[in-house]
Amino acid sequence: MTPDDFQARTGVSRETLERLKAYAALLARWQKAINLVAPTTLPDLWGRHFLDSGQLLPLAPAGTRRWLDLGSGGGFPGLVIAALGVDNVHLIESDQRKAAFLREAARAMGLPVTVHVRRIEAVEPAALQAALGGPPEVISARALAPLPELLPLAHRLAGPDTVYLFPKGRQAEDELTEARRYWTIAAMDMLPSQTDPAARILRLRGLRPA
Repeated sequence: MTPDDFQARTGVSRETLERLKAYAALLARWQKAINLVAPTTLPDLWGRHFLDSGQLLPLAPAGTRRWLDLGSGGGFPGLVIAALGVDNVHLIESDQRKAAFLREAARAMGLPVTVHVRRIEAVEPAALQAALGGPPEVISARALAPLPELLPLAHRLAGPDTVYLFPKGRQAEDELTEARRYWTIAAMDMLPSQTDPAARILRLRGLRPA
């Protein structure tokens, strides 16, 4: 997928596309020193990472402003979501070098993204919500952990109305079945991925321990 293909699929503005091009160029340079994405995916950065991340935005509640991305790594999906117009995106990344990349990428794109350099389980929920201006409306995580491990990390930082968006691979149903042994999920959608016919996107609401 080319940048023009991405624009055609998503309808982003030329300004947004230029921001993402700056991000892509910076990632290619930093990738030589830090493993930000799997090297085999670099030739299809726009499909495997930009589109894969961007497809989450239409699944969020309309008008979402407070977005929390866990284990952001190379910035997917959090930085892409910020580039697409969500104006209060917070990223949690414990790796100092990856966090430095995230800050530099946000600066290059002119985005007011906040990066929290610490382990997810060490983040204080009250302090995080104060920084966000309220509970996160959306919490996302991509390729971070299996769902039974991910839900406790996300839930402690969430509010009662938070929507969880988690891209998952072929094991999505198995992970969900295991997670439901420990969690009650009031509403759940398993949605198809635009980038991988075998992948799914889990959209969860009303999460609480069983």
